[in-house]
Amino acid sequence: MHPSALAKYRPFPAVPLPDRTWPDRTLTRAPEWCSVDLRDGNQALPQPMSVDEKIEFFHLLTRIGFKQIEVGFPSAADTEFNFLRRLIEENHIPDDVTVQVLVQTREHLLRRTFEAIAGARRAIVHIYNSTSPLQRRVTFNNASREDILGLAIEGAQLVKALVPTVPETEVVLQYSPESFSDTEPDFALECCNGVIDVWQPTPERKMIINLPDTVQWTTPNIHADMIEWMGRHLARRDSVIISLHTHNDRGTGVAATELGLMAGADRVEGTLFGNGERTGNLDIVTVALNLNSHGIPTGLDFSDLQTIRAVYERTTRLPVPERQPYAGELVFTAFSGSHQDAIKKGLDLRARETRDDNTVPWGVPYLTIDPQDIGRSYEAIIRINSQSGKGGVAYVLDREHGFDLPKTMHPQVGKRIYDLADRLGRELSADEIRDAFFREFVNLTSPLDVSDYELIHHTTERGRVRCTAQILLRGEQRQIDGLGNGPINAFVQALEAIDIKDFKVTDYRSHAVRGGSDASAAAYVQLQHDDGRLLWGAGVDPSIEMAGLKALVTAWNLLR
Repeated sequence: MHPSALAKYRPFPAVPLPDRTWPDRTLTRAPEWCSVDLRDGNQALPQPMSVDEKIEFFHLLTRIGFKQIEVGFPSAADTEFNFLRRLIEENHIPDDVTVQVLVQTREHLLRRTFEAIAGARRAIVHIYNSTSPLQRRVTFNNASREDILGLAIEGAQLVKALVPTVPETEVVLQYSPESFSDTEPDFALECCNGVIDVWQPTPERKMIINLPDTVQWTTPNIHADMIEWMGRHLARRDSVIISLHTHNDRGTGVAATELGLMAGADRVEGTLFGNGERTGNLDIVTVALNLNSHGIPTGLDFSDLQTIRAVYERTTRLPVPERQPYAGELVFTAFSGSHQDAIKKGLDLRARETRDDNTVPWGVPYLTIDPQDIGRSYEAIIRINSQSGKGGVAYVLDREHGFDLPKTMHPQVGKRIYDLADRLGRELSADEIRDAFFREFVNLTSPLDVSDYELIHHTTERGRVRCTAQILLRGEQRQIDGLGNGPINAFVQALEAIDIKDFKVTDYRSHAVRGGSDASAAAYVQLQHDDGRLLWGAGVDPSIEMAGLKALVTAWNLLR
């Protein structure tokens, strides 16, 4: 922003709360949750959901575990009205789920709303009116505080009068001083207490006071001060559920919600992945999984977040950003070599220490939660580009393709793979990494190839074997023989016999390839050339002995 533009802006006033207590509190339990995807979220879509899509989304929300769902503004349009009627008449609403409807405090709209909820077991009727000085001046043409207070009280009276028209439905009143975030605290309190006085809630029959951060004007700590101040001064506090409804104009919706809960709120309204007007609503997924990451149960099940995201993207026609907390495609992905190495070490150590014991505290560098707990696989965590390191390549080869490379082989393979990514200027897929590994390090056949071999175990010399091998050396077919204490050693002696041994074997590893079919064994041989160079080669073959010989031949070829 140009400095000349700053003159039009003013700091947001603080709340007089010198003895605030919320900074010393810790979240230990989850709030009540209310999804507003089908109302606040739907109205923000470029192409609103159809009735059938809304029904599908409603069932998604109930499967996740939402017990309160704002289903729309039934007095605003026939589509909204008909959707709620279908939910009720076709028995889509589980017995433990309460639907919520939004309505302005006008008699004909309220009557239409009560027609819509008739037959529901329990419904929250959510009334609101804007209360801030800015709204009073601009939207309501300099309306007085008395005028705005009168609208709130009249709305509560209308709802109370209409409750007997739906005797089979338990009606809960919810009141929002809309634009609470920009309203003088004393006036917001006056409006809320006026509605409370009309409704007369009790501890057994509570009402909801929703304090919306309709537009974020300030930092989350000021929002928390406002919530704590209201909680201290609301009438009948033991009979009132304080609800939060934060938007995200400053990018702090999650922080404002978490601090608001520390400040004494009992309930949270929001949407999946933060869909909503302007910069969006609170992302309930993030807040709930933040609580889960501290061991706090939430009643919401995001263990298959990939499927939830797929339904959301199809019905809303909005993408979930790749860096969206928890749900984004790349949020558990590390490209950095140092990150990859730490993640691999952490996962390997955890596998050794826990042996599937879920009571062992989670502790893997760079991963705040176990991705498997929300339906993500470890295979997607480490991905390879030119910034990646040796450990990341080894991780992908291990987890995706079953090749457990010796640690001292990681630098040799890693450099070749991320040099390829650098040359291509893009990320490499897991299959491209495997193909490059095979092309550069596995079963190399030039200038030396081994096509067949036979092992003969000596009965006169215990532990000694003779290797007879068919090789192709620089285009010439030859048979070689050697005697040693094992297949690798015997083959080395055979190479020495034809005067092409200019190395010593310094390491050898082998294992079965996880998930392998035609190639079920992998071997790795490290050779040290007479000039001091160290290089690894890999061999893959159904026979573990032949895999070892191919690994040695590959390393010999690489030394050329």
